[in-house]
Amino acid sequence: METSELENLRYPIGHFIKPARITPLILRDWIAHIEALPVNLRDLVSAFSDSQLDTPYRPGGWTVRQVVHHLADSHHHSYIRFKWALTEEKPVIKPYLEKEWAQLADASTGPIELSLNHLEAVHAKLVYMLNGFSRDDWQKEFVHPDGNATVGLEENTGRYAWHGNHHLAHIQGLVDRMNW
Repeated sequence: METSELENLRYPIGHFIKPARITPLILRDWIAHIEALPVNLRDLVSAFSDSQLDTPYRPGGWTVRQVVHHLADSHHHSYIRFKWALTEEKPVIKPYLEKEWAQLADASTGPIELSLNHLEAVHAKLVYMLNGFSRDDWQKEFVHPDGNATVGLEENTGRYAWHGNHHLAHIQGLVDRMNW
């Protein structure tokens, strides 16, 4: 497989690009994407067989099952990061080893319904929280220890809207390629 083809399979919607200025309209759009993810994901994968769930979305990539569980794990972490930033002064967050988490039994063989339900609950709470943010809340930040990067809550909202769509596109691309 060519490098460009593999890159397209890895990043079917491209990389996240932070806008120079994040407006209220952009934030509302990102929140709408976050709100829609649990339903869109459930609609896409709920009828999959175990064989389909255990198919990697690309060569060397996670299975659909692992992607579903990863979304629940990752977005749960994001929700906690928002809460830390809202309640602490520029906290340093704790990253997690997502590749290792994807190998754990709950992610590699567990029923996707567990993570679909979890993602639905986390997103409902996250959207409720985001919709109640004050202007000051949006300006809060946390520090990611990888590269000591400061991440604002506006940017994090965009990253997680992108992240959900990124993984939906992984699964949809597989569906299209396999004619499922």
